[in-house]
Amino acid sequence: MDKLYWLDQIKLQDRSKVGDKAFYLSKIIQRGYPVVPGFVVSAEILRQFLENLNSSESLVADLPHSSLHLDVTNWRQLQQVASRLRQEILTGTVPQEWVSNIFQAAREWQTGCLIFRPTLAVSTTTPGMKDISGLLESVFCQCEPEAITLALKRTWSQIFRARSLLYWQHSGINLQQINFAVLVQPVENAIASGLLTADPSGWEIEATWGLGIAIALGEVQPDVYYIQPETGAVLEQQLGNKMLAYGVDNAAPGAFSQPVANSVLITNHTCLTTYLLQEAQQKQYALQEEYLQQIIALGTQLVSELGKTFTIKWTIAQQPTSSKLYITQVSPSQSVIPHLHFIRGLGAAGGRIVATALVIINPQQKPEQLPKGVILVVPTVTPDWLPLLQQVAGIITEQGGLTSHAAILARELGIAAVVNATSATTLIQTGERLLLDGDRGEVYRIKGDLKEENLLSSHHPSPKASHPAVTSHLPMIATQLLVNLSQSTLIEQVQSLPVDGVGLLRSELMVLNILSGQHPNSWILSGRQAELLELWSDQIMQFARAFAPRPVFYRSLDWRSQDLPSLSDNLEFSPQSMLGERGTFSYLQNPAVFELELKALASVQQAGYNNVNLLLPFVRTVEEFIFCRRKVEQAFLTEVGQFQLWMMAEVPSVLFLLPEYVKAGVAGISIGTNDLTQLLLGVDREQGQLAKVFNERHPAVMRAIAQLIQMAESAGIPCSICGQAPALYPEIIDKLVEWGITSISVEPEAVERTYQAIARAEQRLILAAARRKLH
Repeated sequence: MDKLYWLDQIKLQDRSKVGDKAFYLSKIIQRGYPVVPGFVVSAEILRQFLENLNSSESLVADLPHSSLHLDVTNWRQLQQVASRLRQEILTGTVPQEWVSNIFQAAREWQTGCLIFRPTLAVSTTTPGMKDISGLLESVFCQCEPEAITLALKRTWSQIFRARSLLYWQHSGINLQQINFAVLVQPVENAIASGLLTADPSGWEIEATWGLGIAIALGEVQPDVYYIQPETGAVLEQQLGNKMLAYGVDNAAPGAFSQPVANSVLITNHTCLTTYLLQEAQQKQYALQEEYLQQIIALGTQLVSELGKTFTIKWTIAQQPTSSKLYITQVSPSQSVIPHLHFIRGLGAAGGRIVATALVIINPQQKPEQLPKGVILVVPTVTPDWLPLLQQVAGIITEQGGLTSHAAILARELGIAAVVNATSATTLIQTGERLLLDGDRGEVYRIKGDLKEENLLSSHHPSPKASHPAVTSHLPMIATQLLVNLSQSTLIEQVQSLPVDGVGLLRSELMVLNILSGQHPNSWILSGRQAELLELWSDQIMQFARAFAPRPVFYRSLDWRSQDLPSLSDNLEFSPQSMLGERGTFSYLQNPAVFELELKALASVQQAGYNNVNLLLPFVRTVEEFIFCRRKVEQAFLTEVGQFQLWMMAEVPSVLFLLPEYVKAGVAGISIGTNDLTQLLLGVDREQGQLAKVFNERHPAVMRAIAQLIQMAESAGIPCSICGQAPALYPEIIDKLVEWGITSISVEPEAVERTYQAIARAEQRLILAAARRKLH
């Protein structure tokens, strides 16, 4: 190792050796600004390390000269290559001289904790070459030789992580073009840390207790201050949600070690510690007025150095007798890659939002709660995620189509969503700021120096905001318009919409809010049936009360075992089955839960609400229906004259058996286009890559819908439709009205456009009939 590059000595010609992060810090530290001191292990050192690896692997031995042209679509190969390369680095030998040089230099700081920060310079003109900061992570370690060796190798190895290799390939960047250096700095406990985002239209300061890693990981919602650039005046401030903070455990002799004030230590990993803040501190702003003014004054000075658009990360170091404001990172003006989406998927729920990403790699490891206002990035979403989704601002999934669980839940909750975004959890890192466009199905990674109002040309209104309560201006329609619901929290927003009732109350999503992570069978077997019955009845009653006297069609449970991986009891289900023992077949297998549902409906009736009807899901045979009808009669539900027993028309056999179902007592049918389409076309609706094949406008599907409507009319029973097809494709509504559909049920966000589409369709039919009469 020839030398270390100290921040206060780096020259312009050193930029490719030290990387952009270190270079920008060096520019301002040399102009007298307060920057945490540091030195750089240059990119050339990594090249020397790779060249000297004594490996029998030809791929590894040729690393410094290889472009690694992988088939990144072959995920297994990508993972294997990445794992092999990283393992070679982690088991390689770093020359003792290098470690000694780093250790001796770091000892000057008298600190027990160091941070190793990747700092890159990419010699390419590829668009997006600047958009790599979120790809790599900093590594913390104790200031001792063995820890330094491991931290250095861990930092280097990130260049060969699967998501890194995938990104280099997608961006057209060869390994030879990447200059990977490591910035080493001391870490001290901090009173507060955060960001200053400067923009000509205004400044925004984010702050949290302790080290800034809590913001980077998306584990806190920071305090926010809005500043007028010209005067430095605080226009507005908002208290964040800060439950924890990060600090360090400096163990070096002579180093100070103070915990974050009024906190309780809950974890200890190397020198980085996490503290749970006491309730009183959570309710306080992290920045005292004097520190806030220091940051504003610093920003005012930096305008002359960096221009009007930039972002800095700052920290207020907690020293034994005083405190000091330091800059830890500088990002000059950068923007979203012009006219180029970062990730493209399927736009599943409309709206454009800017928020911080929270990446969860394994959906089976569902957290107990999520930070409010984040964009959740996850491979897939199952229905048991519903309680958590109430908190998020947006959803990105790697799997799923327009009728997947993620898409349906997002539309009902009014959350912007993109599904089938391939490799999203690999390319996106927790803490990155994203622009999610649910209308276009695109995701952009953005830099902190762009204001949200400049990024969003439109916003995604809530159902309440987009559908005014006053509906007297709307034309009259004869076709009933109903709404699909599951969340009682949405009742207030939805009950004033121009709808004739609830066409689909999804019970399986409704009760997830009351089950506390336990399968209903667990409640029953543990003797808590009465408690569950009361909770269940109360949930249904909220909908009955809000919409009375308008009808509410309660669909009984329709769970597949794989939809509820987090529940403790999934019975004897077959997880590998696409369909599972779902619908009414599961009632025959285990009638206890279905009987509890019927008791809940009976309780609602006994409370005086006669507007709730029962909709049976996924009925395969007439015998299944008869079994359920008898259970309904035994629960005395049919003694209320207004009560109706309907069934979903989604299994293709109903096309041949509807007359038999009517003879058995079916009072009406509701067409579920999602399942009907996947069963008719043999396409799994959860597979986003088959989105073009999963076509609810396919001639076979449309003929089946027409046949069901006509058969229902001939039998003298009403026919509704509650799948996603009318909401996704309003042009279908013309045909539905023409064929004689009696009601259409859609998500809240689709009510207004569906109402207008029904009105236009009915007017065209009236006009066509009038013209025929004239001629």
